Amino acid sequence: MKKSYRIIASVLVILILALGANSCATPLRKFEATCSMMDTFVTITVYTPDEKTAEEVIGAAFARMEEVERATSIFDEESQAFQLNQDGYLGEPSDDLWQLITMSLDYTQITDGCFDITVQPLLELWEAGLWKESKEVQQSRINKALELVGSDKIVARDKKIYFLGEGMKITLGGIAKGYAVDRALEVIESMGIKHALVNAGGDMATLGSKPEGEPWFIALVNPDDETQSLANFNIVNKAIATSGNYERYFDPEKKAHHIINPKTGYSTQECISVTVIAENATRADALATGVFVMGPEDGIELIESLADTECLIVSADWTTVYVSSGLSTYLAESEPGE
Repeated sequence: MKKSYRIIASVLVILILALGANSCATPLRKFEATCSMMDTFVTITVYTPDEKTAEEVIGAAFARMEEVERATSIFDEESQAFQLNQDGYLGEPSDDLWQLITMSLDYTQITDGCFDITVQPLLELWEAGLWKESKEVQQSRINKALELVGSDKIVARDKKIYFLGEGMKITLGGIAKGYAVDRALEVIESMGIKHALVNAGGDMATLGSKPEGEPWFIALVNPDDETQSLANFNIVNKAIATSGNYERYFDPEKKAHHIINPKTGYSTQECISVTVIAENATRADALATGVFVMGPEDGIELIESLADTECLIVSADWTTVYVSSGLSTYLAESEPGE
């Protein structure tokens, strides 16, 4: 189905002085459009002189994200990811699916197994109502499902992907949106745009700064009070992603959520929110999920060991905020003009 969106032009016109010239260059205007895809809302913001260019650029960026979605959705029967889960084998995967799976295997190593795309059998247990069962029944079913979990049971070689365990399934929910954001930004840059932001449900990446050199202002909204922010960030040529246990629950009491520890089979309970800033959205997305599972102390230790990567972690009881040593570089008090 073709996605629909509407280009919105900002009334704010930004004048850029041409270097070495006596007159202004063509004014840049802000154009923005939102589209529903990848189980979220995606907003693309670009600065360009005219609406026609904006329509072409934004349309091409959305189309590229749709390509990623078609390849990676485990719910679309036409997608390669769905086929892989059904058959346990896939020959000649698309470049997008190949990249996502091989990168996911790398992030499994980086996070000591805390980021793992093979947790889908566990997610299906909880979605089917495992939270209603006794602790004994839960543990028994989890133990059986854990036999199918582990990225060491995925083989990606010679442009073929296959599972070593019958009944294994993957989910790319912890990395695909970030990857799609990066691919969209590549398209935008290739079409000559120098100032842009792509936001897929909180997984964001920026191209350059705003036209007058101002950074992009990103607010981390308080899930308990959306009129307030937990932190504010200034971002230039970076990406930012947040994982939170408040996004999706399986049970009415909100004790079982969608971020599953692949080692235990249960929802991770040590954090309420993890925000990661990195050089691209794929990395930020995967690390936010992995750090969430690792917990605050191990998560901070991991982030401190990685170059050009920072994070903010809110503990599950809201009593402690953990920040990496370089996060202060990106912190902002409030949005410019407020």
